[in-house]
Amino acid sequence: MQSIQAFFPQLAQPKKVIITCHQKPDGDAMGSSLGLYHFLVQLGHSVTVISPTNWADFLNWMPGVDTVVDYEANKAAAQRLIDACEVLFCLDFNILHRTKHLEQPLTNAKCTKILIDHHQQPQVEAFDFGVSDTTKSSTCEMVYDFIMASGYADKISREVATCLYTGTMTDTGSFRFPSTSANVHRMVAHFKDLGLEHAAIHSNIFDSSLENKLRFTGHALLNRLEVFYEYNTALMYITKYDLRKFDIKTGDTEGLVSYLLSIQGIRFGAIVIDRDEERKWSFRSKGNFDVNTFARTHFEGGGHFNAAGGRSSDSLENTLHHFKQILPQYQAQLQ
Repeated sequence: MQSIQAFFPQLAQPKKVIITCHQKPDGDAMGSSLGLYHFLVQLGHSVTVISPTNWADFLNWMPGVDTVVDYEANKAAAQRLIDACEVLFCLDFNILHRTKHLEQPLTNAKCTKILIDHHQQPQVEAFDFGVSDTTKSSTCEMVYDFIMASGYADKISREVATCLYTGTMTDTGSFRFPSTSANVHRMVAHFKDLGLEHAAIHSNIFDSSLENKLRFTGHALLNRLEVFYEYNTALMYITKYDLRKFDIKTGDTEGLVSYLLSIQGIRFGAIVIDRDEERKWSFRSKGNFDVNTFARTHFEGGGHFNAAGGRSSDSLENTLHHFKQILPQYQAQLQ
């Protein structure tokens, strides 16, 4: 994989571009994709964002989201776009299998592939150019750096700023996580100078829940929470019954795991959701407990040092039992 700087000269030549991200895109995945989309369109490129799957309703206000192609819902059309693609940008993931059913089409694509991502252990052999920086707060911050370094800072419009701010805000926990560097605040100041309306963005993301989501959150906290104080760990599990009862949609479970770390003394939070095809894990930690290694070792996952995900093909009962069995191995690290 060559450095991202080596790709800059190609920005001046209009091309057919595809931008994609990981399945079930969050604020950073969608924000970085749409931010880059609005930038490249201004340079004269023909650009399409393809999401591997659907996305949360609370992202539907974002400028340009109406142009995004859902691969699972429009496979034939998406495949035609991929076949014609000259440049493929892969954002907010660094291993192709994180795009679910889009993995094989991306692998087979005969085009220039570019990585922009901040997760650990990238699949570098899959990309022609790229940048992987685990110190960055978000992929949105990295897209901002990409635009600034390319010499096209004047192309950062309010649409670009809105999208990139959204993903940076969500991936930094509203700027409270340690990854929120001085450079992040300088970037936000640049966006504010361009007329960014940050309060409206925050409201669109966090103040648009339906009643059933709030009732679901209360149910989960009351009935699905276990706390292991001897390990400074909190565990939450969500059953298929819960998902059906409260009519839970994509994105409705996002943020639940953060409640676990709000408990005094808790350093490790884990939540598992019983999906039809697999059990999906989310892990969060405080301090020096490495959930990326934990997820990779035990649950076929990975991510960041303090935030990672995983999966299990076992039943919900068995994967919960497995988690509780291995927890004592980490007692010393969690004290």
